Amino acid sequence: MHDLVIRGAMVADGVGNPLIQADVAVSDERIAEVGDVTGSARETVDADGLVLAPGIVDVHTHYDAQVTWESQVTPSPSLGVTTVVMGNCGFSIAPCPPDRREQMARNLAEVEGMSIAALEAGIDWGFETFPEYLAQLRRKGCYPNAGVFVGHSAVRTTVLGAEASERAATEDEIATMRGIVHEAMEAGAIGFATSTSINHNGDGGVPMPSRLAEDDELRSLVGVLGELGRGTFQLTVGPSMTVERLESMAAETGRPIFMTAALHNETFPDRAIGMLDGAGAAQSRGNEVWAQVSCQPLRMDFSMRTAFPLQSLDAWEPLHTASDEEFLAVVASEDFRNRFREDLEKPKQGKIFYGDWERVEVAMAATPAHQTLEGETIEAIAEREGRDPVDVMFDLVVDEKLGTTFNAALLNADEAAVEELLLHDAGLISLSDAGAHLCYLCDAGYGLHLLGHWVRDKGVFDLEDGIRRVTSMPAQLYGIPDRGEIAPGKFADLMLFDPATVGRGAIRRVDDLPGGESRLVRDASGVHRVWVNGTRVYDEDGYRDVPPPGHVLDRYMS
Repeated sequence: MHDLVIRGAMVADGVGNPLIQADVAVSDERIAEVGDVTGSARETVDADGLVLAPGIVDVHTHYDAQVTWESQVTPSPSLGVTTVVMGNCGFSIAPCPPDRREQMARNLAEVEGMSIAALEAGIDWGFETFPEYLAQLRRKGCYPNAGVFVGHSAVRTTVLGAEASERAATEDEIATMRGIVHEAMEAGAIGFATSTSINHNGDGGVPMPSRLAEDDELRSLVGVLGELGRGTFQLTVGPSMTVERLESMAAETGRPIFMTAALHNETFPDRAIGMLDGAGAAQSRGNEVWAQVSCQPLRMDFSMRTAFPLQSLDAWEPLHTASDEEFLAVVASEDFRNRFREDLEKPKQGKIFYGDWERVEVAMAATPAHQTLEGETIEAIAEREGRDPVDVMFDLVVDEKLGTTFNAALLNADEAAVEELLLHDAGLISLSDAGAHLCYLCDAGYGLHLLGHWVRDKGVFDLEDGIRRVTSMPAQLYGIPDRGEIAPGKFADLMLFDPATVGRGAIRRVDDLPGGESRLVRDASGVHRVWVNGTRVYDEDGYRDVPPPGHVLDRYMS
């Protein structure tokens, strides 16, 4: 007797073959049969012609902290995601000795737009080492399967402490870090992750620790993967990191490298496609370099105290550690506003905002007097009032004593340019950032957006290929075995959905973080059921109350 039989589905195998009408049987967490299943089952589901696909494999998330207090890892499973990879950009929370916890949490809160109050109330620090972190995940359980990078900034903080964001490492410190990375890889890390992005700042505006690493340190730590002959290297690239430099690391180690992220920027329109072309050229020479691309526009909600889009501007430097009173005095001054305008006019790689005022809206006013501005762009307000957009924004901020919430479309706004990136052979569609930037955005539904917008509405991909790009393709490239496919012997990670209605729902704010803190989430459209290892975790009635069925991944294909 099978555990589960799904009858009458249009089955997408995940590798791009045409859909077939078939039954799918599941036994002992794995797919037992695909075809005309005649055996009985403990549970039978009538798919009624809906599409049955592998669950989405989301390789760029930041659930490292959230998973310690919430096994469901919402909202990803409701959005069709059955496997998540955490620790991206080097922002894991393991290893972490007790005397480094406050520093690591405060850095994480700043760089990933998280509530420090929620992190302090919610993180279960029942671990110190990376192996102990994986062991804790196994004890607590997780709804989706979970792979974890060992993060450069966490390793550096563990070894250098407060000086991790201030200086280069010594030879002895690099040797200690190598030992930590080696231990993590032996315990089951999916690889090593880091960041060189100038937008990645920690508590008080200090650079995240990985940004202080010199070339010998980075090559030494990535070299552990080469010595072991397994693991993936992921990094968020800053202006100092070139595709040529990354290709040399790929050649030295023989390991795949994934750059984050090739996002279209109208000020530097050749940068993203250049990253992809460079990665493609590296692959032609036998060196596996890839660029992660997003199928969504990068939009963010932000207030002035959490103004991630503006923090890389030089004029912002004195505001990182300012009190509210000091902050208001600075942004009210003409000197600051002039320096801010000058920064906007200086092209500088790594910046994500260049004064695109037609893409910045007043999302929520803090006072009744300004509520009529909600939904209007700063440009429209400035034109109507005959004022400079910089003055419009900062006058509003001063009037509302920092309470105003804005929304900005920052990157990937030109769909023709984005389409070119999505179709590039050296690109991997991913970059949900799920679990991070909770104050600003929720892009966890990127896979549903691909299937609804780019497959159904625009016809850029056929359905089978769209499914392949978010299921078997990331699983294969990251060496995750037996995931992302519907075939006998594969794990039964499954998503049943209606292709006529599938998509990401509206964004909404909920107050469900530890301590009652808020975050942004999305609902799914057209998703009927989701299974992880054969256990239904989500359906039309919401999340199921079941023992967490996800596996903590610790064995990968080399």
